[in-house]
Amino acid sequence: MTVDLVTSSPLGPAATDQDAKALQFIEDMTKNCDSIQKNVLSEILTQNAKTEYIQKWNLKGATDQKTFKSKVPVVSYEDLQPYIQRIADGDRSPILSSHPISEFLTSSGTSAGERKLMPTIAAEMDRRQKLYSLLMPVMNLYVPGLDKGKGLYFLFIKAETKTPSGLVARPVLTSYYKSPQFKTRPNDPYNIYTSPNETILCVDSFQSMYSQMLCGLIYHQQVLRCGAVFASGLVRAIKFLTINWKQLALDIETGFLNPKITDPDIRVCMSKILKPDPDLARFVTAQCCEGKWEGIITRIWPNTKYLDVIVTGAMAQYIPILDFYSGNLPQTCTMYASSECYFGLNLTPMVKPSEVSYTIMPNMGYFEFIPHDSVNSVSNSDDSPPQLIDLADLELGREYELVISTYSGLCRYRVGDILRVTGFHNSAPQFKFIRRKNVLLSIDADKTDETELQNAVEKASELLKAFNTAVVEYTSYGDTKTIPGHYVIYWELLVKDPGYGPSQEVLDQCCLAMEDSLNSVYRQSRVADNSIGPLEIRVVKNGTFEELMDYAISRGASINQYKVPRCVSFTPIMELLDSRVVSTHFSPSAPHWVPERRF
Repeated sequence: MTVDLVTSSPLGPAATDQDAKALQFIEDMTKNCDSIQKNVLSEILTQNAKTEYIQKWNLKGATDQKTFKSKVPVVSYEDLQPYIQRIADGDRSPILSSHPISEFLTSSGTSAGERKLMPTIAAEMDRRQKLYSLLMPVMNLYVPGLDKGKGLYFLFIKAETKTPSGLVARPVLTSYYKSPQFKTRPNDPYNIYTSPNETILCVDSFQSMYSQMLCGLIYHQQVLRCGAVFASGLVRAIKFLTINWKQLALDIETGFLNPKITDPDIRVCMSKILKPDPDLARFVTAQCCEGKWEGIITRIWPNTKYLDVIVTGAMAQYIPILDFYSGNLPQTCTMYASSECYFGLNLTPMVKPSEVSYTIMPNMGYFEFIPHDSVNSVSNSDDSPPQLIDLADLELGREYELVISTYSGLCRYRVGDILRVTGFHNSAPQFKFIRRKNVLLSIDADKTDETELQNAVEKASELLKAFNTAVVEYTSYGDTKTIPGHYVIYWELLVKDPGYGPSQEVLDQCCLAMEDSLNSVYRQSRVADNSIGPLEIRVVKNGTFEELMDYAISRGASINQYKVPRCVSFTPIMELLDSRVVSTHFSPSAPHWVPERRF
């Protein structure tokens, strides 16, 4: 495809005048990184000067970095939770933010297994929308002609709840998709989706997926890019196609929508799109009927130029299956964001997933960094606050933990992301996302750390006591070869009376007990989103973990310092464990989860 190049920017020739303005904005922000960061901090402290939290630290109106760093401590969610709880309970005084809290954005679980609630203000939505508006101008530098077709994006909302104060609590993407900024977005030829808003805004995951897939098939010749937020979401969508293609083809052939789709808004919008098309139905059937799924994306959507999915961090485990489904199409990661704050974007989106780096936009919040390789731990009980490093002062090749201060009232908050500086765009550092701190297992939006896994094992072990049986050792891994992926836990058991050991049914119940002990994000993914499969326990022979230690020592580990890894991914270790499995067990039902929440 060809495109008329309107003007140039330091990043490259812009596709339109609007793109040129967006690219120039990126240049302006990244050239003046340090001064913009100082201004952002000053704005945050000025805006929130009269809040209870800022006044607690006796800044006396100061808005400079030196005073801020010397007086305000670095905190975790647990430190802020009492303030957040008061807001959730209905206290409308300016506790963290001088602006009214508009809603809570839910994040992955606390140590108690509950979701984190991140307070946000209405103005933050415009700030997020600004970052979204920069993504396509950058992509247009690398892929011309994206205004000549549509994007097939599988986007979903999740169940939301209300706090006692009446404020909504929901995931950040649910908040965005329900916002006027998304629902009434201006018509932009570079951002036309195959999925109508009604299909995205249906909370029933089956009906939403089915109708979005049906639209994608109807518009198959117009699709130029395929995507989801996370790689796991796109993998799940293709798996859905492999299961439901016959009914989808029937709908296309007859022009009648599957009666299982009962959402009235979806039925109305689909009545305007779905028409009888026997030729397309035969095409879909021909591509799917033999059960050969290699290259299915490019066979059904032949004009697809790239996949737009996050494949960094824990999502990298899905790269091989996406290569298989797409015939090795480029996998692009366009932005870096979290519930706490939107951070930045990828200025070279067509690089390999292993080479992805994100440029933090200094206008999004105030950013500080803890050197991750430092021997000095950060503790709130220290006599003097730790000396964190500013965005403009980071060193190439070093790893850091991200700390943020936001307009919504988070101050020096540890996000938990570990980043490595890979380069600079102008004066702004570029980062590779290394990992989420302390996270062992992640299949989709879930994040399970070592403490939570240990608690789940202990809870399940209670069921073994009646059989004089105990868990001697355990480890785990996230199995993404199955779709959806699922947690696998390896147990070595001590059965004191071999004639009276736990039955298959008891060990199946242990799987369910573990799942019931995991956080609500995991349980929602299992119950409502169907994005995680049943947890599996694999019981291994006695002595297996001694063999595991012997293997580690043979590779240079110190016998004095060796600790059983609580999560494994190295192929030889996986092969050793699987070769010693004596029985496998799965959760017999879904864990307990309801959308209602008590605060």
